Amino acid sequence: MYEKIILSRYRYFFCIFVFPTMKAKHHIVMVVSNDLVTDRRVARSCASLHEAGYRVTLVGRRFDSAVPPCRPYRVLCLRLLFRRGACYYGELNIRLLWWMLWHRADLYYANDTDTLAACYCAARLRRKAILFDAHELFPEVPELVHRPRVRWVWQRLEDYVLPRIGSRVQGAVVTVSQSIAEHYRQRYGLDVGVVRNVPERCAADSGTMPAVNLHGRRMLLYQGAVNVGRCVDWYIDAMEHLDDCQLVVAGVGDLYDNLLHYAASVPWHERITFLGRLDPASLRALTPRAALGLVLMENLGLNYYYSLPNRIGDFVAADVPVVASDFPELRRVVSAYGIGMLVDVSRPPDSRQLAAQLRAALRWRDSLGPDELRRRFDAASADLSWENDKKNLLESVDTIFQSN
Repeated sequence: MYEKIILSRYRYFFCIFVFPTMKAKHHIVMVVSNDLVTDRRVARSCASLHEAGYRVTLVGRRFDSAVPPCRPYRVLCLRLLFRRGACYYGELNIRLLWWMLWHRADLYYANDTDTLAACYCAARLRRKAILFDAHELFPEVPELVHRPRVRWVWQRLEDYVLPRIGSRVQGAVVTVSQSIAEHYRQRYGLDVGVVRNVPERCAADSGTMPAVNLHGRRMLLYQGAVNVGRCVDWYIDAMEHLDDCQLVVAGVGDLYDNLLHYAASVPWHERITFLGRLDPASLRALTPRAALGLVLMENLGLNYYYSLPNRIGDFVAADVPVVASDFPELRRVVSAYGIGMLVDVSRPPDSRQLAAQLRAALRWRDSLGPDELRRRFDAASADLSWENDKKNLLESVDTIFQSN
């Protein structure tokens, strides 16, 4: 009995005098709706916060083909009944909110608008902070351009929540490009930070090289989501006039099966290769083999027009010149460093015209020489590196906790 009294007194002494003097790590719950395995921006953000001393828990949806990654921070994958549509987003946010209400956190980190409702409600109910990371201008995505009612719902959600960040609930907003940041500043009067979706400068190429038989041809590489507006169908048609090139598509998406069948049906199908989803290390091993990186996008709304696709950073890191749409963010990078050619996509080019532009880009690449290419890409990769942009992320998070 005396031992119990002594132990209880020690616990009382520790709780009153010792524990308040210890610097506890702030707990950040990061929430995402998409694939935890292939979303490298989320992985980079979590790793940077973990290295900075924060305790990180990543919560997202479990895909059938996805294996929960082994990472130095906690990863939780939720199994959902619904896979798409209003039921999916409703179930996702309800499940996320329920989980967050029963687990302590100091900051709720919402990746994109489709997780914003759950994080905002959790922050209000638990009186904690929120960070909204807009990976894209969600109400302007091409999938919603012709769905005004659904688009209206997402826009009203942003209109309700974002003005309240900083007034009703402590927090901050960051996004992936200067153009999207300016859009949010003008619409909501917010001070929006820019954290671009760019790769680490010295990423290790430890992946397995995908089996790609080029047959002596030059590789034209598209990597990323095979979705509407990404111009993969344009590339397939242009290959009719590019006998000395091989189109390689690395990625999956809503249009993957349709375009795979279409590519198999054209007479020049042997010059087209679909690799499907690659892990990040294998993709890094493949990219330097490309003669050109393809970054064309149709102007299907402000989301594409203002975007800075992550694949342009991957191409820069691999010293691969690009052919890109003449949009503000892409123009800012390509023109500043002279790392590629811009294409006017205000009108869709026919296959012969696009093939001529790709061939002109190959001639331009060959005319520069290896030394000049190296000089230009060294300057570009010094700017487009995660080592620069993670400072903006950490500054935003540190400012939230310092103001509490």
